[in-house]
Amino acid sequence: MAIKNTNIKKISLVILVIFYFLAGCNHFYNPQSYYHIIPSYLPYPIALNILAGIFEILFALMLIFQRTRRLAAYGIILMLLAFLPVHIKMVIDAPVILGTLKVSLLVAWIRLVILQPLLILWAWWHRE
Repeated sequence: MAIKNTNIKKISLVILVIFYFLAGCNHFYNPQSYYHIIPSYLPYPIALNILAGIFEILFALMLIFQRTRRLAAYGIILMLLAFLPVHIKMVIDAPVILGTLKVSLLVAWIRLVILQPLLILWAWWHRE
């Protein structure tokens, strides 16, 4: 069943915009919680964290406008795919402390195999 321009989809879009905007802001508000989950083989973790925050905020704002929504959705999908090494590292290093949260091995696996695919599908749903 395809849900196009229903109230559910509009509410979902608002939540998605807020989610990515706040997630992006958190990269600047609480950067220390991200540095240690960036795999060591990736250079410049501080710059990568800043870029992740900028792109999350940018894509959130782009989702607001119909004209840029498709590009934002694909950008989010690519970004989530790029974040997979972080989630794999979280599984390997579990338990991991993210800010004030302790991510157990079970939660790390759930984030990797359930949450990430659901976030990708959520962005995919809003590409049109």
